[in-house]
Amino acid sequence: MIQRVEKTISIGMLSERTGVAVSALRYYETQNLLHPERNAGGQRRFLRADIRRVSFILIAQQFGFTIEQIKTELARLPERRTPTKRDWSKIANHFGTVLDAKIETLQNMRDKLDSCIGCGCLSLKSCALYNPADKAAKRGTGPRYLMGDRSGDV
Repeated sequence: MIQRVEKTISIGMLSERTGVAVSALRYYETQNLLHPERNAGGQRRFLRADIRRVSFILIAQQFGFTIEQIKTELARLPERRTPTKRDWSKIANHFGTVLDAKIETLQNMRDKLDSCIGCGCLSLKSCALYNPADKAAKRGTGPRYLMGDRSGDV
């Protein structure tokens, strides 16, 4: 006997399959990351493909992406149908570019911190993070030199 696979799943099943609390799934819905339908009894029904969407959300959050950034990426996927490999490739290309930039920033920060920790601040004139008279503030908030600005740029 062939077992019929339902096209949609309950919020409880989505929670069980992804390991994400029901309350978090409801939150994702309020943030327009998930778009369940309602059955005749008013219960949420999710596409099975939403398991992949939730998995993507979890991975993106681990990489430090905000809900807004994740929403922008998920907007590239079709609504009301299971995304194809081509659909996911669109996200992967853009997401990969953003991740490459994050990786470069992290490597730059690691390299600067490595040299800073090793120097013991004995040679401020050659320190990559030295910021006399707070010149870096002209470029904006945060650790400007660790974010990619160079002291010669200020």
